[in-house]
Amino acid sequence: MTKPFRTLDDVDVRGKRVLLRVDLNVPMDQGRVTDTTRLDRVAPTITEIADKGGKVILLAHFGRPKGRDAKDSLKPVAAELAKVVKKPVGFADDCIGDVAQKAVDAMKDGDILCLENTRFHKEEEKNDPAFVAELAKLGDIWVNDAFSAAHRAHASTEGLGHKLPAYAGRTMQAELEALNKALDAPTKPVIAIIGGAKVSTKIDLLENLVSKVDALVIGGGMANTFLHARGINVGKSLAEKDLAATALRILEKAEAANCAIILPVDATVAFHFAANAPSHAYGLDAIPAEGMILDVGPQSVERVHSAIDDAATLVWNGPLGAFEMPPFDRGTIVAAKHAAARTKAGKLVSVAGGGDTVAALNQAGVAGDFTYVSTAGGAFLEWMEGKPLPGVEVLRTQ
Repeated sequence: MTKPFRTLDDVDVRGKRVLLRVDLNVPMDQGRVTDTTRLDRVAPTITEIADKGGKVILLAHFGRPKGRDAKDSLKPVAAELAKVVKKPVGFADDCIGDVAQKAVDAMKDGDILCLENTRFHKEEEKNDPAFVAELAKLGDIWVNDAFSAAHRAHASTEGLGHKLPAYAGRTMQAELEALNKALDAPTKPVIAIIGGAKVSTKIDLLENLVSKVDALVIGGGMANTFLHARGINVGKSLAEKDLAATALRILEKAEAANCAIILPVDATVAFHFAANAPSHAYGLDAIPAEGMILDVGPQSVERVHSAIDDAATLVWNGPLGAFEMPPFDRGTIVAAKHAAARTKAGKLVSVAGGGDTVAALNQAGVAGDFTYVSTAGGAFLEWMEGKPLPGVEVLRTQ
């Protein structure tokens, strides 16, 4: 079977200058990296290319600077990365021009060099051909290992793929293989759990999923919008009442596609939006007018469990309740633990992604038990919406 993407298995990197696009957009506090997850993820690709005698030239953005700004320099990130890969990481004060060229020319096989923030140049986000050409001068091949930036057609995330031989790095490859397993060629039946506050941010996602999955669990504040559209009184709960027609359209589309929609059948309700506020489970026909739905109720949790038990593949994006505040994290955590147990037992392929989802899985202590957890927010969502990602398309073998 031919792979749909070119990977590091298709190229000999020895002696080559490898422009490696990575995601170094890590959280910082007072010049220190506070979470190395993204560095840990790109370490295997960096190490592999260096060990095979390639010259590793790292390209990355950091923050949203308007021009050169010392607080958005990648220099402290490069220093932290050196600790993670346990090899020296050089640094150049620019990503194009003489400064970058001299630093690259001085490299030996196996060396690692980090170039300064690509977004210090406004041409990066414009995918400016002259800027792409300047970057391309520094390398012989381009490897994209930044799936999280793959939904943007910028110079370093897409443009270079048209100028240099292009390959997926190991992180990108793992992400694409996991996503392919989850939605493009999944083992059926497939279930999706979609939560979060607002339907408005996930209309495209829901419309794409109903034609791809066998069952769709809708939770979080979004579920209230659907319940309201069905004529259920949701009290003072968060709900986008102006989207009732959209919700009904999605329900109709699901019915036509033979996709079962699983909405809450009961709810955990409180009268104050605060941690540990007194709460009770109510049936949907009895939500108090002053009450707020802050989590799915116990019967809904059971329904989600049976849906997970019936599935061979699970795709998850978004929490089922206000998971930032106990006890309204219960529905999400209990469902996450159930999915993790099924995955560990070899009965489920589970792929999850999105910032809140990753935080909820970490809170439940099960992120490591899912088949794959994507840390790419926007790119993961656009992929789930069925949109082509520019930084991925450019790596295709066809």
